[in-house]
Amino acid sequence: MARLDKLIQIFKIKDLRDRILFVLGVFVVFRLMANIPIPGIDIENLRNFFAGNQIFGLMNLFTGGALQKLSIVMLGLGPYITAVIILQLLTMVFPQLEKMYKEEGEAGRQKFNQYGRILTVPLAALQGFGMLVFFQRQNIIEPLSPLMLLTSVLTVTAGALFLMWLGELISEKGIGNGVSLLIFAGIIARFPMSIRQTIITWDVSKIPSYIFFFSLALVIISGVVLINEARRNIPVSYAKRIRGAKMYGGVSTYLPLNINPAGVMPIIFALSILLFPGMVASFLSGSGAPAVANLAKMIGELFQNPWFYGISYFLLVCLFTYFYTAVTFDPDAIATNLKKMGGFIPGIRPGSSTAQFLHYILNRVLLVGALFLGAIAVLPSIVRGITGITGFQFLIGGTSLLIVVSVVLDTVKQINAQLRMRDYDTF
Repeated sequence: MARLDKLIQIFKIKDLRDRILFVLGVFVVFRLMANIPIPGIDIENLRNFFAGNQIFGLMNLFTGGALQKLSIVMLGLGPYITAVIILQLLTMVFPQLEKMYKEEGEAGRQKFNQYGRILTVPLAALQGFGMLVFFQRQNIIEPLSPLMLLTSVLTVTAGALFLMWLGELISEKGIGNGVSLLIFAGIIARFPMSIRQTIITWDVSKIPSYIFFFSLALVIISGVVLINEARRNIPVSYAKRIRGAKMYGGVSTYLPLNINPAGVMPIIFALSILLFPGMVASFLSGSGAPAVANLAKMIGELFQNPWFYGISYFLLVCLFTYFYTAVTFDPDAIATNLKKMGGFIPGIRPGSSTAQFLHYILNRVLLVGALFLGAIAVLPSIVRGITGITGFQFLIGGTSLLIVVSVVLDTVKQINAQLRMRDYDTF
């Protein structure tokens, strides 16, 4: 009843109701665009290709099936996310870019985001051109004239930019992070298809496998929520200061360190690294040079090997967890800021000793987070091998599960914050 009352209260507040309805309306627009294909597609060849290609199957998952239908938004938000990742990596190379992102406040972040939007354009055009040429070689789409190829590339590029704009509109006028919500909508949109596939392929002899599958899914989702919300609280005290007749400070608080501070970014990085050689091999497999074609075929078969793929995936996720955290979390800067504000960790000297202590704690916390992310990344392949069930993959691991859980938790928190702000006494 309490949850029902909260739901009723949400829709009684006009501003909150309008925000939620706006987000749902954008979802409808996104799903309509995901079902508008570019011309000249052989549907049967397209279906067979995605059924037998693990690499493009993963890419298709995060576009909500838009890639499998070769729709006008088939690139999804991939080019925009890639552009942001590239810029974040460049902050380690160019101090001026790092200063803009970390020290110039909201104005610096807006300029940084603008660079991301600009970089999205050539990335989307390049990715769209490469995919269309590749699909022509696979006889999935009819051979395109230069004019038609240019038109199609411009169309899919415009689709990627339109999705980016929709995501920013949600962030500005809706509730939650727009890009994350659109990816969430694409993942969840495949749920009805998974139900349909399960009904079509239903086999009574597989009932124990389904029971095991969904029991494991519940355990994994619970684990993801637990790790996603887990914190390592470091106590912080502030020295007392006297100004005039008043005393300031003397309070104790804590510095929270997430068990998984990098979120889903390490998995996205690892996927990008793993997908790239396979995609290049797929492009070069049709080369006229026999040596290049054979080498590309060998690389493609290597990355299709489940053991090589799974072990590489796990190791890369663990590696990028440490790497991405090093980019976004700076213990030295935190120690300096604490010292300036008169804060200290009990038993630890301010300054370099505090920075060393934070490094020590962070490395221990990251080990748990990295191993957890690596396990979540490879779980779909393990569960699929044990149960033989290919549907509902977003329930048992990978980036999709982390995105779904993170987006739901973040959106619920923001809705609760809006409710508290309007009716604090009832909470």
